[in-house]
Amino acid sequence: MPIRSPRGRAAAYRAVWQWPLRSPARLAFSVVVLGALVFGLVYVGGQVGGGSSSGGLLAGGSDGQRWDPGGSGVSATPTPTMLPPVPALTPQALPPDRAPRQALEVARVWASAWVNHPEGITPEQWLAGLRPYTTDEFLGVLGGVDPANIPASRVTGPATPTRAAPKSVEVEVPTDTLRLRILVVDTDAGWKVSRYDRA
Repeated sequence: MPIRSPRGRAAAYRAVWQWPLRSPARLAFSVVVLGALVFGLVYVGGQVGGGSSSGGLLAGGSDGQRWDPGGSGVSATPTPTMLPPVPALTPQALPPDRAPRQALEVARVWASAWVNHPEGITPEQWLAGLRPYTTDEFLGVLGGVDPANIPASRVTGPATPTRAAPKSVEVEVPTDTLRLRILVVDTDAGWKVSRYDRA
């Protein structure tokens, strides 16, 4: 018998959408059916879309040729080219005796400025002596050093290279209390000290 009143239609719709909520089994069944419908629609849509995109292939055209509607007919797909191997980006090591003389001189002068901290010198004055031979980044690190805590007071020997590369040299400089291990790097402004340690 047809439903003739709006109230009857609303009750029928409410009964339909409330049916899955009346028990957990009905809810699980509804979720499975809904998932199957969605999966079926996606699968059918993929089959239809995939079939239309393959229509441009020529019959028996397994050699990568495609129909070119705006050109002279058949155009071949370009063959990918093989790029040459790229060598590993490792720094080239040099024998220590081939270290640039400018780098050794910068290390020696920097060490002389590092040990130059007479009584009463301010950190700003001490940094001013290091500034011409130090990278800007490392100068910021040295800004936190109190020169009164530096134990050495003079350089006692020549700057000796221990490791060398075209753009960087590690140098040892002896002082009256310790040996400094200084890293000098080639920058746009010349050779500069970028790090030091106590050897």
